[in-house]
Amino acid sequence: MKKPSIARRLLVPLVPLYRLALAFRELRLLMGLEPVRRLRFPVVSIGNLSTGGSGKTPLTIALAKALKRRGLRVDVLSRGYGRQSLLAARVQPGGRAEEFGDEPLLIAREAKIPVYVAPERYDAGLLAEADAEAKPPASKPQPAAQEQAAAGPEVQNSARQPETAPATTAPEPDPGQPLADSAETGAETGAAELQPAPSAPGASPAAESASDGPSSATGPTAAPQPSRHVHLLDDGFQHRQLDRAANILLLNQQDWQDWLLPAGNLREPRTAIRRASVIALPANQPELEAALSVWGWQGPVWRLHRKMEIPLVKSPVAAFCGIARPEQFFAGLEAAGLEVALRLAFPDHFTYTREVLEELLAEAQEKECTTIVTTGKDLVRLGKLASIFPDSLPLVSARLCIEIENESAALDWLAGRIAKHPPQ
Repeated sequence: MKKPSIARRLLVPLVPLYRLALAFRELRLLMGLEPVRRLRFPVVSIGNLSTGGSGKTPLTIALAKALKRRGLRVDVLSRGYGRQSLLAARVQPGGRAEEFGDEPLLIAREAKIPVYVAPERYDAGLLAEADAEAKPPASKPQPAAQEQAAAGPEVQNSARQPETAPATTAPEPDPGQPLADSAETGAETGAAELQPAPSAPGASPAAESASDGPSSATGPTAAPQPSRHVHLLDDGFQHRQLDRAANILLLNQQDWQDWLLPAGNLREPRTAIRRASVIALPANQPELEAALSVWGWQGPVWRLHRKMEIPLVKSPVAAFCGIARPEQFFAGLEAAGLEVALRLAFPDHFTYTREVLEELLAEAQEKECTTIVTTGKDLVRLGKLASIFPDSLPLVSARLCIEIENESAALDWLAGRIAKHPPQ
């Protein structure tokens, strides 16, 4: 295991106290003191073990687009870190980070799907499902053909118009009724059931066997139909009060070798990996996949390819960001062939001010930079302050994209998990 930094070594004696707090919470979950509730539509959680920087937001965007291409109606549920309101709300793509949080706003703009924020993700889900069931206004009837198109990739205004769900005669459950934590407490056995299928070298494990598909009808009762609507739970691995159909865990070599808080950045120890349904790891870290196999992981593995899309600019450039792992951003710029003459790293979710940006501009001009580059998340947080950058020193954003290796097989597997959680 990698040694913590010199400053954090002083905090190592506090790690057992943090671990004790985790054990206490685990006990509360097992005793039902933190009830697990279930939304009407299935939930797919995307999360990690560390405090940030693993690529959850780009993967959420990629999955949302991929599922939408398959005809599913997709929305995202998020806590909305850093927002000022405590009320559940639907993210307005033209809004501000202070209203909705930077990551939910970025997802709504890039994925063009509804995104809902609330301190309790269950409340965000209730609002999403209320919007999905709402009828279109009488003055603007929506033909059936348009309803089908609303599930496909052609729709460009899905983040603005409430989606409609198919009518159903099934009674609604009690929103406050706790359920057994089927996705969490049964995850250890679930990981053993999801053996990776043989595949060609470099390919991801194939979908689950046919036995894991939708249940067949028994007796006079018809089989429940698979849901055509799915919630993506952003940063949901530790949010265990919400039942989910699948737990996608992002993991990288840095997390694998890190320490628990406060000496490191891990929110949970390695043993929490067993709650995952599938592990998503960087495709360029085969040693991590081998270490996982030796450790005992037998479930599916997704290999992720990270790609940074950078506008065509001339060097030298100045770069700044306020994300969890800024070194990845700067390394990506240099890997793209840019000369980074000035790099400034601010704390994650940093709130920018005019004074900070004016100092940045002055330093960039001193170093004769031609352009200033930042991340998509930082651009969202800047809001109207982005207009402070002059034409002589323009601001551009680098967009991090994630592609799933053998995406079709990965989505087949995920569709099987969703099918096992029909609408309630």
